[in-house]
Amino acid sequence: MRRTDLDGHAFLPPDFPLPVDAPFTTATARAEAGLSVRDLGWLVDQGFLRRLIRSVYVATPIPDSLDLRCAALQLAVPPDAVVCDRHAGWLHGADMVLKPNEHIDVAPVCVFLPDPGRRLRNGLVASGERTFAVDDVVEINGVRVTSRLRTAWDLGRTRFVERSLSAMDQMLRLGRFSRAQLIAGVPRFRGMRWVTTLRATVSLVDGRAESPPESVLRLCWIQAHVPEPVPQLEVYDDLGTFVARLDIANPDLFLGAEYDGDEWHSSPEQQRHDRERRAVVAAETPYVVKVFRKEHLFGPRADAETVLRHAAIEARRRLGRPARI
Repeated sequence: MRRTDLDGHAFLPPDFPLPVDAPFTTATARAEAGLSVRDLGWLVDQGFLRRLIRSVYVATPIPDSLDLRCAALQLAVPPDAVVCDRHAGWLHGADMVLKPNEHIDVAPVCVFLPDPGRRLRNGLVASGERTFAVDDVVEINGVRVTSRLRTAWDLGRTRFVERSLSAMDQMLRLGRFSRAQLIAGVPRFRGMRWVTTLRATVSLVDGRAESPPESVLRLCWIQAHVPEPVPQLEVYDDLGTFVARLDIANPDLFLGAEYDGDEWHSSPEQQRHDRERRAVVAAETPYVVKVFRKEHLFGPRADAETVLRHAAIEARRRLGRPARI
């Protein structure tokens, strides 16, 4: 390839002698196209390529993604490396275990090695070493990944109970292991980092939660000592006609709670639909529904527990019961 062949091109042309839709290595560039490291450096400088990690390149128009990073890692990391934690959950289909907006601004992929003293060091990975049982590792499209169950245990071992519970909820939601299996495996992590968080939250895991904020709202409900929260509870009118499904509710108190996230509850049309739906619930059922947004669950002004505690007292009074939790 001569550099003049690219005159007038903004991107690599389709007949470029290397993949324009997948990453490739320096060795591949040399063997298949006769390109030297200096040639690749020039292509990077001109904006035709970008370097993902050492000796791995990709055409500039290819958007950054976990798929791309895993493909690059397949070319660059040892064959026994294992993708772990939230990125393993994402690969299994639990999209919401990623951090907010991580599908846009991709964080380093969590990759660990099974042998002591080995650690990957490059800009694409957050790495370290872990011990894996035989059943802990599976393969997805040529990438070694922790199994769904092992991923759930790993995600449950984090500093914050909110993150622990919401991630395990999403993994259980996949429907590939049971809550009993999740609980039964906890003792094997005795003495490991943040296992106390795992022990505290594993009994609260519920795969019916549809999003991490719903999991956090359910945790607030529990911590407020309000009677048992039922996720995704269907409510009916006196004739047995379906009225609505509430994010969280207690059918004994006729008390419900819903989380309105910005993505699905911010436009005028969405807000109007929410108001109309809840008006029907109020008119056709005994339920009182409290609505929560991001600021009620996260940050210095979070007050969901207080609101839920007062709501439960009001619900008891409404039903003629002692005004206590």
